[in-house]
Formats: sequence, structure tokens, C-alpha cells
Amino acid sequence: MNSTLADTAAISTSPETPAIPPGIGRLLLYGLLGFSAGLPFYMFSTVLVLRLQAHGVALVVLGFFAWVQLLPTFKFVWAPLLDRYDIPGFGRFWGKRRGWIMLAQLGIFTAMAAMAFTASDASLGVTALFAVLLAFWTTTLEVAADAWRIELAPTQEQQGPIAAANLWGYRTAMVAAGSGALLIADQPGWGWTGAYLAIALAAFLPFPILAAMRPDPGHGGGRLAALATGLVASGAILVTAMLVTAVVGWVLLTAAAAAGISDKTNVTPYVLVVCMVPFLIMAAAVPAIRKAPPEAWFRRSVAVGPYVDFFRRYAFAALVLMAFVSIYRMGDVLALNLSKPMIKDLGYSLTQIGRADSLVALVASMVGVGLGGWMAARWPQAWSLAVGAIFAAIGNFGFVWLAHQPTNEWLLYVATAADQFGNGMAGAVFVVYLSLLVNPRYPGAQYAFLSGFAFLLPRLLAGAGGAMVERIGYDNFFLLSGLLSLAAIAFLPVLARIRPRADEEPA
Repeated sequence: MNSTLADTAAISTSPETPAIPPGIGRLLLYGLLGFSAGLPFYMFSTVLVLRLQAHGVALVVLGFFAWVQLLPTFKFVWAPLLDRYDIPGFGRFWGKRRGWIMLAQLGIFTAMAAMAFTASDASLGVTALFAVLLAFWTTTLEVAADAWRIELAPTQEQQGPIAAANLWGYRTAMVAAGSGALLIADQPGWGWTGAYLAIALAAFLPFPILAAMRPDPGHGGGRLAALATGLVASGAILVTAMLVTAVVGWVLLTAAAAAGISDKTNVTPYVLVVCMVPFLIMAAAVPAIRKAPPEAWFRRSVAVGPYVDFFRRYAFAALVLMAFVSIYRMGDVLALNLSKPMIKDLGYSLTQIGRADSLVALVASMVGVGLGGWMAARWPQAWSLAVGAIFAAIGNFGFVWLAHQPTNEWLLYVATAADQFGNGMAGAVFVVYLSLLVNPRYPGAQYAFLSGFAFLLPRLLAGAGGAMVERIGYDNFFLLSGLLSLAAIAFLPVLARIRPRADEEPA
């Protein structure tokens, strides 16, 4: 008999003791985790852009705020910490994975509450600070949940259903946050402050559920003592993260001003070079990596060992894989940040956009995720990836079509449904594909590396999206984004021939 959600989720999984059996309980658990991670995403991306637009922020600057979404791209920097260390208190009772998830939920709540109380956007620097913190803690939650998922379901057949359940929860939450925030913000007396507070409270709901669950096998002690210790430790970590983020932001802005960089400067090429350097260095080091014995320091290193392992197993084929994953979701990412400002400019109200992003987007997304998960579990990878790319492109082309139609809410529903269906399908097959590339010995770090790099180039380009629209217009911008989704199909014949080198150590 399938266990209940509470019973199943109470059994934590770690590399030493994978203990959650397949069944409805596992799927419900990952639906919950996906919901918890999905709620904050639109609040530092699409909803934030609409909020800034309402306060008169220029289109080019709106594009710059897309770079907040770059932070998840660099999650490989801190992902190894989640594989190695426990959160004091939380980890002792609830285990490593749930401990990090609980810390991340506290971070999400506090960052979003701070964004609520600074909703006037009087200082764009303060707005950016809390948006970056929200992105950081949301990403941390995803890293912990992804590592747990890969440990629980290491095969393609197991990954399809659990990835679909996770994405169902994630996309349900994104729809709830996106549409709910806009509907609340459009109500008299609520505004953007009320919208952010409401979503913050909803995002925090899984915390007491996790806290009420039984301890992990091999863990225990007093629940209240573990909770109190975890809250104190989490408070210290949250304050430290805020101070470090503020200092780094001040240093970067000061350096940019000293270099003469302003909102009129095209900084994308410079950022692209900086971000590519570590990956190019590792790719150039492939021959040495392939020959290195297991006891070599860089293969044993907590910081770089998981990434060295990826290049060791795939050699120069890793460059092809990295190129493919960076292009596959590029069209979706480019469209995400500016689709809502375009729709607003077409004459639609926040309430109309919110209604389109509610039930219409939810149903279309769930159908797309379900079909994508089904295809990923049963079809050859190349076929499922190709079909996902085609439907993602159709969703982007739908915005070009909408721009040439009269303002009609039903037409907005059609374009929204096409976009969400394509994104859901492509997202489901892509998650399964990335999950099967990783070494089970480094699930958190390597998945963070691949999924982060997948959005590096798209989010860099998205930061210049506002400037691109000013030059080529919305039509050509969304046409380009759709064509980029289709371009990924050209990689599939090569990907089908890539096989990793055998692992030298047991998983």
C-alpha cells in the first residue's frame, strides 16, 4: 500500500540511507517541494518587472533586472556545501536535505517580506538587494530538493514520474504566485506590499509541515531543541548572507561606476567572458583530467571535484553537452522577462494578465508537464527533447501572433496557454535529461552545474532584452526566441552518440 505524504516525507533520504520507496507518497512529497520552490520565482522576475514598470522604470533597466535571475546559474559555487554539511539543529533531527530546505524556506520568507516593505522601489539598489537574496534562497531550496530527487530516483523510468510531480508542484506555484500577486496588487488597499506579503506567507506553509514530520533514520533527539537551535543558526546565516550580498553589490556598483559603465553600456560581452572563464579552463584541462588518478587533489576536492568528474567522464563531448543545454531553454528565458511588459503595452490590465496566468496557465502547464514526463519515461531521449523544443518555439511564436490581434482577453488566454504548455513539456523532458547526465556520487553539485550552465547564456542575453526590443521591436524579439528553441534540435544526432566514461568508484 502506498504511504501517506506525511509518513513518506518523514523518512529522509541521504547518500547513505535512501529510504523513500516509490509510490504516491514520493510523488506527493515532490509536488510539495516543487510548490515551495516555485512560489518565489516570479516574485523576483516577471512580477518584479511589472512592479518596476508601474513605477516608471525604463525598459533598458527592466532588462538589467533580468540579471537577478543569473544567480541560480552560479549555484554550482555553493552546491557542494549542501552535499557536505548539515544545518545545525535542523540537520541533527530532520537530516541533511530537509535541514537545508527548512533554512531556505526561512530565507525565502524573510527576503520576500523585505521586498513587500520596500515595494515603493524608491531605491533600486535596495530592491535589487532583496531580489538577489530571494533568488539565492530559492535556488538553495532547489539544489537541496534536486539532490534528494536524484538520490531517490536514479533511473530514467523512475525520474519521469518524480520529475513530472516536482514540475507540477513548481508550475502550479508559479501560476499561483504570478496570477495571485497581480490580482492582489490590482486591488485597492493592497497594492504591491499586500501582494508580496501574501505570497511570502504561502511560500512559508511547507515549513511547519516539515517541522512536524518524524526524524530521519539515524537522527533524533529533542524536536523542540533541534528546532530552536536550527532557528538560531538560520538567523545567523540569514544575516550573514544579507551583509555579504550588500557588500558585494556595493563593490560591484562602485567598480562599474569607476569604469564608466552605466545603463547605456552594453555589458553583456564582458559578463559573458567572465562567466565562461572557469568552464573554458576546465575544458582546456580535459587531457590532464582524463589521465589523473583517483587520488589527485583536484578529483578529491570538495569545491571542484564534482565538476572535474563531469569533464573526466565526458571528455571533449562535455563541450557539446554544455552548448546544447545552454541553447535548449534559451527561447523560454528570453521570452519570460519581457512577455508581460509587452502584454501590458498591448492594453491589457494587471487583472486580465492575472486571470490568464491563473487557471488557463495552470491547466496548460500541467498538461505540458504531464506529457513531457510521460515522453521522457517512455520515448527515446532525442524524440522527447525534439518534441519539447518544437512546442516551446510555438509558445514563443504565439506572442508574435498576439501582438497583431485586437485586444481581447480570450486571445490572451490562447497565447498564454500555448506558452505554458510548451514550457511545461520542454521543462519536464529537460529535467530528466540533465538528471541522467550526472554521476550519482555527486547529484547535488553536478545537477546544479548543468542546470545552472543551462541558463547562463540565456539569462545574460535576457539582461540585454530591453535594449534588443528597442532596436528590433517585440515581434522580431519573440520570433528570434522561438527560432533559438528550434536550433537545439540540430544537436540531437550528436548527443545520441555520446557515452560517459565508466566511473572508477562505486556510487
